[in-house]
Amino acid sequence: MLKRTLVLTTESARHPFRQTLPPHVFATAPTATAEKNMKLGSVAADDSDWKLFMLSFCAFFTAFYSFIF
Repeated sequence: MLKRTLVLTTESARHPFRQTLPPHVFATAPTATAEKNMKLGSVAADDSDWKLFMLSFCAFFTAFYSFIF
C-alpha cells in the first residue's frame, strides 16, 4: 500500500505537479540579497557583472587567439 502525506492543493498552482507540492514551497520569504538590494535602492552592490564580462572576454580572446596561431 502506498503511504503518501496529505497535501492540500493551492489554487495558484495550475500544473498537476505543482498542485501536489506542499504549501511551504510556495511561501516566499525575503532573502538576504533581496533585503540588501532594497536597502541600496535596487543597485547591485557586488561586481559580478563586471567579473562575468571580463571572464567571457578573456575566454573568447584566448580561444580566438589560439585558433589563429
